[in-house]
Amino acid sequence: MGMIVAIGADHAGFELKNHLVAELETEGYDVVDLGAHEFVATDDYPDFAILVAEEVAAGKAQKGIVICGSGIGACIAANKVKGARAGLATDTYSAHQGVEHDDMNVLTVGARITGIEVVREIVRSYLTATFSGEERHIRRLNKVLNAERTMAEPDDSPA
Repeated sequence: MGMIVAIGADHAGFELKNHLVAELETEGYDVVDLGAHEFVATDDYPDFAILVAEEVAAGKAQKGIVICGSGIGACIAANKVKGARAGLATDTYSAHQGVEHDDMNVLTVGARITGIEVVREIVRSYLTATFSGEERHIRRLNKVLNAERTMAEPDDSPA
């Protein structure tokens, strides 16, 4: 069994997601397609970004990919899931460096911003990268993880 990769996209990334799913499966990745499973022009990127981030944070997938129009909304939404470390990449350097230095586990891309051939290269760069484990990168990651653990949840109680 290959690496398990969770993938999701809204309407803007729907077509690109379908191309990537087919390619990644051909390359031996175990792809978990979390939708959209049909084109719906009014669907919302947070629904798919959160599903992918939860799959990765729960350890059901090693890495995640989310595609929306710009990649920004998906990145913001995915980062709301505890344990997800999402990053937007528009180039291959950012895609592998985000994993090597920051232990990025969810990649977001913008189907309306980055062409399909570049996205293919970005995805391969991301999926083949591994966290360096260097002391400075571990130290920085631990600071991020500590902030995630200690940040207070909003108080939803009535005033």
